[in-house]
Amino acid sequence: MTVQPVRLFGDPVLRTPALEVVNFDKELRTLVSDLMDTMHAQGGAGLAAPQIGVGMRVFTYNCDGVEGHLVNPVWTAVGDDQQEGPEGCLSIPGLHWDCVRAKDVVARGWNMHGEPVEIQGSDLLARAIQHETDHLDGVLFLDRLDEATRKRAMAEIRTADWFTGAMPTIKQSPHPLFGAP
Repeated sequence: MTVQPVRLFGDPVLRTPALEVVNFDKELRTLVSDLMDTMHAQGGAGLAAPQIGVGMRVFTYNCDGVEGHLVNPVWTAVGDDQQEGPEGCLSIPGLHWDCVRAKDVVARGWNMHGEPVEIQGSDLLARAIQHETDHLDGVLFLDRLDEATRKRAMAEIRTADWFTGAMPTIKQSPHPLFGAP
């Protein structure tokens, strides 16, 4: 449908827990489509609704040839194995740090039509499910980093062009301008 602007670190919507979806309607299907289009355009492994300014519990994913979406997701770890590896975020563009996550997870939720869905993921898909569900809870992966890495990450963010405003991005509104230029 439409590629939406991605909200960047510092935007309060990224720290606000999202609301549970109760209406499985055309608006939800449009949101899922916008999330997919935006995720593909940005080259992400996943994208949560708050990252495009919508405070609803929905995310999309595209990892290792497995693509889909989850509405009102809940995940649990399968076993005790963990993975540590580089993790990034479309809301913190161009930066990555090692983050510890569960290696294998199972996620349950619904699709955009209100039908139950269960996804089992390992490695990258497991990481994406955990990362995107964190977004729905107002948690950023920076919160999952050890103290030393988090300090280094914050220092790198403070000097990033997108954070300092040194390279402004001009975005066109997706809304009609009603005759205004």
